[in-house]
Amino acid sequence: KRRVTLTAEQCSDFYSEHYGKKFFPSLVAFMTSGPIVAMVLAKENAIQQWRELIGPTNSIVAKETYPDSIRALFGTNEQKNAVHGSDSAVSAEREIRFFFPNCIVEPIPVGQPAKDYLEQNVNKTLIKALTALCKEKPQDPVLWLADKLMEINPYKPKLSQVETKSSFDDTHILSYENAR
Repeated sequence: KRRVTLTAEQCSDFYSEHYGKKFFPSLVAFMTSGPIVAMVLAKENAIQQWRELIGPTNSIVAKETYPDSIRALFGTNEQKNAVHGSDSAVSAEREIRFFFPNCIVEPIPVGQPAKDYLEQNVNKTLIKALTALCKEKPQDPVLWLADKLMEINPYKPKLSQVETKSSFDDTHILSYENAR
């Protein structure tokens, strides 16, 4: 989630597919008139479910056909319709990168791919830690489990200590190199 006030240039870039259309100048004026909240919704069928929740683009139509939708409740017309929703996965990826350039956009594995990933990368370590947790019965089991997982993580980098002597004086410098 990110709160931002768009510049006219940013808004023009975001809505570039509408450039040259009659409503484009008023769209830019409206979208730059105050702050917006950009959000990423991550779930299966997110685009379809979000679009069902927000309702038709035209708020007047939304009031008639989907009276409980966000646009029906908070929009005033086709342009000032309260909320934006990506129309496709391609658009969603572009729009996420626009507002959240450091966000990694990947589908969350479900079904067999998720089971395969967990079996290959997580289960063995997790079972080992949970077994130790049951034997130990610590006061704060969640914190204990977190520490145990960090301790036995097979993917953590292995560090070796290297001691060097500075040529400028008698100062010894300890540095760590990735030994993996």
